[in-house]
Amino acid sequence: MNSRTLLALPLAVAALAAGCGGSDDKESSGSSTTKSGTASGAPTQGKQGGKLTVLYAADVDNIDPSITYYQYGFNVAYATQRPLYSYKPDDQTNPEPDLAEGPPEISDDAKTVTIKIKKGVKFSPPVNREVTSKDVKYAIERGFTSSVPNGYNGAYMGDLIGAKTSAKPGTEIPGIETPDDQTVVFKLSKPTGAILAGALVLPGSAPVPRDYALKYDKKNPSAYGVHQVSTGPYMVENDASGKLVGYKAGRSIHLVRNPNWDKATDYKPAYLDEIQIDEGNTDPVVASRRILQTDSMVNGDFQVPPSVLKQLSQGAQKAQLNVSPPTGRIRYVSFDTTQKPFDDVNVRKALNAAINRDAMRLAFGGKLVGDIPTHFIPPGLAGYEEAGGEKGPGVDFMANPAGDLKLAQEYMKKAGYASGKYDGKETYLMVADSTGVQKKAAQVALQGIEQLGFKVNFQAVVRDSMYTKFCQVPSSKVAICPSVGWLKDFADPQTMLDPTFNGKNILKVGNSNFPEFDDEETNAAMEKAKLVVGAKERAQAWADVDKLLTEKAAAVPWLWDKQPNVLAKNVNGVINTANASWDLTHTSLK
Repeated sequence: MNSRTLLALPLAVAALAAGCGGSDDKESSGSSTTKSGTASGAPTQGKQGGKLTVLYAADVDNIDPSITYYQYGFNVAYATQRPLYSYKPDDQTNPEPDLAEGPPEISDDAKTVTIKIKKGVKFSPPVNREVTSKDVKYAIERGFTSSVPNGYNGAYMGDLIGAKTSAKPGTEIPGIETPDDQTVVFKLSKPTGAILAGALVLPGSAPVPRDYALKYDKKNPSAYGVHQVSTGPYMVENDASGKLVGYKAGRSIHLVRNPNWDKATDYKPAYLDEIQIDEGNTDPVVASRRILQTDSMVNGDFQVPPSVLKQLSQGAQKAQLNVSPPTGRIRYVSFDTTQKPFDDVNVRKALNAAINRDAMRLAFGGKLVGDIPTHFIPPGLAGYEEAGGEKGPGVDFMANPAGDLKLAQEYMKKAGYASGKYDGKETYLMVADSTGVQKKAAQVALQGIEQLGFKVNFQAVVRDSMYTKFCQVPSSKVAICPSVGWLKDFADPQTMLDPTFNGKNILKVGNSNFPEFDDEETNAAMEKAKLVVGAKERAQAWADVDKLLTEKAAAVPWLWDKQPNVLAKNVNGVINTANASWDLTHTSLK
């Protein structure tokens, strides 16, 4: 996420190379839109000690830091692991060296990336030894293996020489070299060093000890997640053998201090002594009220319901509400484009026109929770303005956020349905998030779909199951996923569009191309855009991809969101603007 190079690079990488990572000179403010002394994106001096409880509706998608690809799985990973780079709470653009000693060095041809790592960083018990460059090498390699279904290595690091997805556990990648214990060198077949450097902010770059982990990785799926060791200030509570006794799937995650963490090597203050994540809080109204009426508690993965938002935004408890700036996330309704008739662009345009996106946003919380999209790249990210900004490219089927049934039926007629409605006999499986406003927004989408004559088997399940058992598994044959969304991986527009709509990135497990969109023209445009350097040129190249996706109705985008969060009165809550949620390593108690 940072680099020294003579080439013009993506913004996030170039900024760190220039030495401005973590500086006060930021492209976008990290402060909250709801001002208060108790919740902001800016780190404040906190009090040492205490236990914080975080309420989750569901479990993380995976406890393994190399597998999780879910916002609230990342929260746990960033508290317990040290990737090469990470983001300070108030700066979602410029990465900070974490395990790395400083910015990466990228060769003039952008095919070699060299990184030095810090000395003195140790693994938690039972490993207890100092981290070396070989541990970083193994961490990246395991993300390419069949037992560790990593969702992003192929997209961002696939040009590593000798790298192949679904490799046998233990397979080494020739393109990753470790000339000494503090140096790791990445060699690429294409000039994509900047994007690889950007991806090193993701948890998959956090070190993993091969000598300890390989026996677990040889199982399929890997069992390392429930035996993991940590390098961050916290670790999931474990026993003497390394088994995570603090992780009870679907129930709770208990984080305790890592006794081998050395504050002198880390920028994170880690005020709290314990963090308890309680899962199963499926009623967001009850959970929100519990937070507001109890000490030492914050929300996790559930959306704060409209009734609570209204109460807090207008009342005396306003200081207990934090609404983030635009998060860099888009929410959309996904249709499986491998299933007929969703492979027909006119049917997809009809669905865009039919669904009342304004009503979906209202069910989610109204204008306070974000803006209705006109294309895919969200506000605050390079390429947004070039793709049309607020107005977008001006396609007619997205012109009316409240829905346009007449136009929708015209597109259905173009697709060959003379009545303007689907007249087939199929019943399509639709799997939604069962939690609170997520389910309500999905039901609004369902109404629009049914207006066009589609018969739908609507099922609502807990979020981790929605992703890991249905929407991320192409073989499940889910036709409609109305509750999916995407938060940028780092500050480059490729991270919004490549993992999610490039046909090359359709995976059997852990798939993030939810619609299985595989369009030859768009794929080619993405492959070309990956190699573009220069901030302006790169923004325009990905904006052109965005335009193609919008015109081809790859999905139904309905929210560029902001993230409301709630906290107890005695919590000094700090939002990490890169992840749009509480930064557990900077939050403290009063």
